[in-house]
Amino acid sequence: MSDVLYQGDIVLTEEQAEELIGENFEREKRQATTKTNSKWSDGLYYSFRRDARNPKMKEIAKKGAKLWHDNTCIDMIEDATAPERVEFFEGNGCYSWVGNLHKVQELSLGGQGCHYVGTAAHELAHTLGLFHVQSRYDRDNYVTLNKGNIPPKQLNTDFNLETQRTSNNYGVPYDYGSLMHYSAYAFAKDERIPTLIPKDENYVDTMGSTMLSFYDILLMNKHYGCLDKCKSASSAKCKMGGYPNPRDCSKCICPDGYGGRLCDEKPSGCGLVLTANSRVQTLEHYFGPSGKKSDDFTKCHFWIKADRGRKVEIRLKRALSESQSNSGCAFAGVEIKPQKDQLLTGYRFCKEEGGKDKVFVSKTDTVPVIFYRSIGMVTATLEYRMSMF
Repeated sequence: MSDVLYQGDIVLTEEQAEELIGENFEREKRQATTKTNSKWSDGLYYSFRRDARNPKMKEIAKKGAKLWHDNTCIDMIEDATAPERVEFFEGNGCYSWVGNLHKVQELSLGGQGCHYVGTAAHELAHTLGLFHVQSRYDRDNYVTLNKGNIPPKQLNTDFNLETQRTSNNYGVPYDYGSLMHYSAYAFAKDERIPTLIPKDENYVDTMGSTMLSFYDILLMNKHYGCLDKCKSASSAKCKMGGYPNPRDCSKCICPDGYGGRLCDEKPSGCGLVLTANSRVQTLEHYFGPSGKKSDDFTKCHFWIKADRGRKVEIRLKRALSESQSNSGCAFAGVEIKPQKDQLLTGYRFCKEEGGKDKVFVSKTDTVPVIFYRSIGMVTATLEYRMSMF
């Protein structure tokens, strides 16, 4: 199956293949397909093939479906009798079709490498109509392609670009932390050398995420017109760029690192609000049980706050997780958000050599610092103070 997959995990119909990689490379691929007949108008129905007996695969598939169900207006319904549905099975790898084929269509979560909630959510995103982020027409503004480390076959198919004329990104910015973005070492001939080099080098280990980002959810909600569900005056008046959840308009979908009823508070639970002043202070935190794996991510949120109108300076002394790999900080790490656009994923670190002694000066007076994990423990030490500039 790997010989006929497009971008590593996408199965194409003949029509889609002609549009995406047809003659003269007049491609029609998009981060979200604009073909209205490829959407699931009454929700996405799914079932499991009769020979799919692995309870772990079924559990992962259901959890991946629930992520999209809970954060969009798209109903994800298990129904083995629906004439148009997704049928999960364990094939040779993780892959899916793009959009609704208006029949029973397969989605493979085959093998241990596919048994992650993020993988199921990623493949379901394809089924719902999304393509990969790094195939956007504006990709080259954000990453440099290391063509010498990519096999010719993959270079000609897996790293194709859209055109601005045919793309529809719904105004959503390029997000290195998207669930739909390749890792820095995707398809590498030499796995010690990256194939995708971010223009902002601090994002190198953010790419390859296995978590839904704020912009992933926003893109899907725009693609399916879900934002129109919450236009009444009684809908939540969300702050910090958040918006009412189309599943419950009285609640907000908040950017990562923000919580509370209106997205203007630190998320509840683990973590503290720390006050930066002129003195250098230290945040050292150990998060998660060593050696333990869970399907779902847990997070610990810190806010580092300066005086109103002032900025925060952070020096990362150390960040290390037990699950680091060439896929970046996909399963555990620390995320620092000094950027102006707080809707974007922040910088993620999990490797001894990746973030040591990096210095960040925030664009605002509040910096969320997020410890996250699903595999193993993550530790980090950073110094902070109110910036003198």
